[in-house]
Amino acid sequence: MRSPLDRLRHAISFEILGLLLLAPLGALVYGVPVSDMGVVGLVGATLATVWNYLYNWMFDHAMMRLTGTTLKRPATRVVHALLFEGGLLAALLPFIAWYMQMGLWAAFVMDLGVAGFYLVYAFVFNWGYDRLFPLPEWAATAGR
Repeated sequence: MRSPLDRLRHAISFEILGLLLLAPLGALVYGVPVSDMGVVGLVGATLATVWNYLYNWMFDHAMMRLTGTTLKRPATRVVHALLFEGGLLAALLPFIAWYMQMGLWAAFVMDLGVAGFYLVYAFVFNWGYDRLFPLPEWAATAGR
C-alpha cells in the first residue's frame, strides 16, 4: 500500500493540477468570472484534498480486505471515481448555491459539471500517477 507521504503527494498534486484546469474552463463554460470559479475550485479542492486522502485510504483497505491487493483494474477505477465524486458532490452543493447566489437546481447543475470534469480528470490522473509511481506489489500481478 502507499505510504502516508505518497498519499499526501498524490492528493496535493491532484488538487493543484485540477484547480489550474478547472478555474479557466469553468469560467468559460458557465460565463462567470475566473475569480468566482477559482473560489469554488479552491474550496472544493480543500475539501476534496481531505476527502481524497481519507477516501483512498479507506478504499485501499477495503480492496486489500476483499481482494488481497490494491491493484485497480479499469472497472474498479470507474467505481472508485464514481463513489469519490458522489460524496464530494453532496458535500459541495450547499456551498456552491450559497457562494454563487443561485438556487439549488442551478448549483446542482454546476456541481454536476464540475463533478463530470473531475470524474474524467480523476480517472486519467490516477492512472497516470500509478504508472509514474507504481508499487512493488503490482509487479507480481502485472501479467494477469
